Amino acid sequence: MGNRSYLAVFALGALVLLLSMAAFTVRETDLAVKFRFGEIVRADYQPGLHFLVPFINNVRKFDRRILTEDYPAEQFLTSEGKILRINFFVKWRIADVSRYYISTAGGTEEVANRRLGEIVKDGIKGVIARRTIQQVVAADRSEFLGEVVKIAGSNVSELGIILIDVRVKSIDLPEEVSESVFNRMRQDFARQAAQLRAEGSAVSEQTRAEAERQRTEILAGAYRTAEIVRGEGDAAAADIYARAYGRNPEFYSFYRGLQAYRRSLGKQGDILVITPQGEFFKYLKDAGP
Repeated sequence: MGNRSYLAVFALGALVLLLSMAAFTVRETDLAVKFRFGEIVRADYQPGLHFLVPFINNVRKFDRRILTEDYPAEQFLTSEGKILRINFFVKWRIADVSRYYISTAGGTEEVANRRLGEIVKDGIKGVIARRTIQQVVAADRSEFLGEVVKIAGSNVSELGIILIDVRVKSIDLPEEVSESVFNRMRQDFARQAAQLRAEGSAVSEQTRAEAERQRTEILAGAYRTAEIVRGEGDAAAADIYARAYGRNPEFYSFYRGLQAYRRSLGKQGDILVITPQGEFFKYLKDAGP
């Protein structure tokens, strides 16, 4: 192989190396910052393949995903001057990568977590200082943590980041106050339970009284309807009996006598005291027409 061949191979290798140094890839999970001699010149790269000038430009990449940082327990004072030990964690992500790089000593995540923790602690301190131990322990945590996020979120923007969420992992009470606080909470819960039971009992009595009233009205209406129907039936029967008596008084008397025998005679345990010579037995004795 001649010198020209070696020179061509060397030139091709240098070109490939130069191209590899001039290209960089930004992934979906990356934020990229391009520098020129240490000065930021661009920070708005979209995912894909991009280029730079070797030896003049360089690129730093940062994670654009949500990050989580856990902080050790810290002491906070309540409005009564009592101490609470609270362990919490935060979720955050980079919003302005240029500002993040400048405000965190070159984009150092440890610096960002430390400064973010101080801001969140100040927010928790301000919120808890306006509440008693019982309010902190018994209240809905999302309520006062939402206030913490609101306060701290406006302050972390100077770091070029967004505070996504703050969550409390544990709240420890001092030994001398924990029992009294929990006793007070139990009493409050018992009072609330008694109130709810009383309200439920009142509603139950009201419902029962309303049902009893409706039952009485329904029975009264049914009895009234039954009496009306019975009266109408008796009137119709009396009319039928009257018309039958008018047509054939003797047959009507005979028919009514048979009905009286059917209702009165032959029933077990019944005793009938009546004279045989009375009108009651005339159809049993008289075989005439």
